Amino acid sequence: MNISYDYYKVFYNVAKYKSFTRAAEVMYCNQPNLTRTIKALERQLGCTLFERTNKGVTLTDDGKELYGHIAAAFAHIQAGEETVSAKHSMDSGIVSIGATEIALRCCLLPILRNYHQLYPGVRIKILNVSTPQALRIIDNKLVDIAVVTTPVDISNKLSITKLSDLQEVPVCGKSFDIKEDIPFTELLEYPIISLGVGTSTFDFYFEEFLKHDCRFAPDIEAATADQIIPLVKYGLGIGFVPEQFLESEDSIKKISLTEPLPPRQIILVKKKEHSLSLPAKELVNMINKEYNTEMQ
Repeated sequence: MNISYDYYKVFYNVAKYKSFTRAAEVMYCNQPNLTRTIKALERQLGCTLFERTNKGVTLTDDGKELYGHIAAAFAHIQAGEETVSAKHSMDSGIVSIGATEIALRCCLLPILRNYHQLYPGVRIKILNVSTPQALRIIDNKLVDIAVVTTPVDISNKLSITKLSDLQEVPVCGKSFDIKEDIPFTELLEYPIISLGVGTSTFDFYFEEFLKHDCRFAPDIEAATADQIIPLVKYGLGIGFVPEQFLESEDSIKKISLTEPLPPRQIILVKKKEHSLSLPAKELVNMINKEYNTEMQ
């Protein structure tokens, strides 16, 4: 049965508002045209859909059954229209980000503040994950972009942009008696606090200790980077944190090494064939503008 979509649109609005007059106002049509459309629909279906009353119209049993299906179809159509429209508007929509704790604090937070002030209608969804987890979820298109720390093992399906260098330093509580300019190997004389296996931080320090013929085996493994400083404060060991984390900390002290740690990097990652929505594109533009970079 080949019935015009416009017929069902008229039927939907008349049934929804229980009035030909109100439906005509909503659809910017005249009432006689709507009446003719409903009669044509009834002829094609071979049944009566409405009964007229003093207060308007009511659905017949056949009309009620048809309306249940049509209302569900129109709800799906409306949801689809809103979803597609949101991808091309900065008044609504959602942008999803996979980010490590370090990348969030050292890079993203000021940009997200400005973004939210400019586009308050756009929802921001942040998944706080490790670098390997972020690469997996962006490869599966579960987030729009990822902002993470190196080292990384990037597949050819992903594109990356370096945003900034990340300089980390060893720190300890003030109760630790550690002299100035100690060699790297002397760190092994103290308990070590670090993120665990499966993070880029663990991989970085595992390789760094290996370069100095040392075994990296943290005494305490923290779940997130922001847990390291509180553990250090209470004298549980030496931790490695970005210098930015120390700006407002006066209860811990930086350990000076004779050979400073090499810098890591904060990078922006995107899936190559994944087409970003307008809200996601605008966030990427703001990030690139802030760091004067372009996506590779």
